[in-house]
Amino acid sequence: MRKLLFGLLLGATMAGPAQASPKFEAFIQSLWPRVHAAGVSRELFDKAFAGITDPDPVVIKLAQNQPEFNSTTNEYIEKAVTQIRIDTGRAMLKQNAALLSAIQDKYGVDKRVLLGIWGVESNFGKDMGSMSVMRCLATLMFEGNKKKYAGEQLIAAFTILKRGIRPPDNFVGSWAGALGHTQFIPTTYLSSAADWNGDGKKDIWGSKEDALASTANYLKESGWKADRPWGWEVNLPDGFDRGLIGRAHWKPVAEWTKLGIKPAVGDGFSSNAPAFVMIPQGMDGPVFLVTQNFLALLAYNYSHAYALAVGHLGDRIAGGPTIKASWPPQKTDLSYKQRVELQRLLTNRGFDTSGADGRFGAKTYEAVLGFQKKVGLPLDGFPSLKVLERLRAKG
Repeated sequence: MRKLLFGLLLGATMAGPAQASPKFEAFIQSLWPRVHAAGVSRELFDKAFAGITDPDPVVIKLAQNQPEFNSTTNEYIEKAVTQIRIDTGRAMLKQNAALLSAIQDKYGVDKRVLLGIWGVESNFGKDMGSMSVMRCLATLMFEGNKKKYAGEQLIAAFTILKRGIRPPDNFVGSWAGALGHTQFIPTTYLSSAADWNGDGKKDIWGSKEDALASTANYLKESGWKADRPWGWEVNLPDGFDRGLIGRAHWKPVAEWTKLGIKPAVGDGFSSNAPAFVMIPQGMDGPVFLVTQNFLALLAYNYSHAYALAVGHLGDRIAGGPTIKASWPPQKTDLSYKQRVELQRLLTNRGFDTSGADGRFGAKTYEAVLGFQKKVGLPLDGFPSLKVLERLRAKG
């Protein structure tokens, strides 16, 4: 991600200074009635958009190239779960042992998972983003397919500015408007940020304590349960009924054990919580048995690759093993438009993908499996051109 961002920034620099865009400036001014209706003063509005005269080309590019949605799961994990990040996470675990244990005790969220999110989101606070949040959100509202999202975040961002947590001239974050150590979007900040150190400010930028507590609070609100892990890598027995794969089939771990599922490492499971079988990259790759806590991670970022990377990084920081099964060397053969079409057609056929946005998460893979079972295709769960062509066919 950082290499992609650097390349885009370098390209923008080499192309010469940006030119003011009268259309973009007019668009920003057109936002005033909506922002004013949210209780924002004209003075704050003008300060927030001071010097912003053109859309950010880096934002436009990155909105079309999010790695967790355009990479295969193993490609994303390889970049997110590196040895240096594991080592740094272990150092952070030691340095912040008392803090992390206290947060875990209060919210019931595994401290290893908090470290996983902190590491993936900002490399433990080293890369919180330096882009103008207001320019990024205005750019996303001006063009692209994130206009509704950006509009909601813009109003929330102004609410944050009104509270004086950050000054308008230093209100920076990622290209999508994510903020602080653990990259909260503005609406999530308003709903879930916590003041752990008790100084009267929910400062997820300058206080790792507030940021980690806020993250734990959000995961708890999203359904995290203290009595179970996010999941396990597992081995399926020969002849396993692939029709049982997916979140439509929750069973207590003990029932999966009776069906022959075993952990890839160790002799048994650490919980008997309800879980479902997930294949993030087809039947030829690693298989996971995941709990409600995996869904809480998906609430943080609705990408199966992201949730798996966070969980796996947390496990590795705690001394856990690498993923044992080999990842199949496969890439999607679908363009962005074809990915959207595939999701739309799956949903129309009764196989819900939770939206048609081109993002291949857990529900898309499960929807593909369901469709494959119905029409008699091999149950590999892979959203391919072959599946799309079959969806296009009538009958």
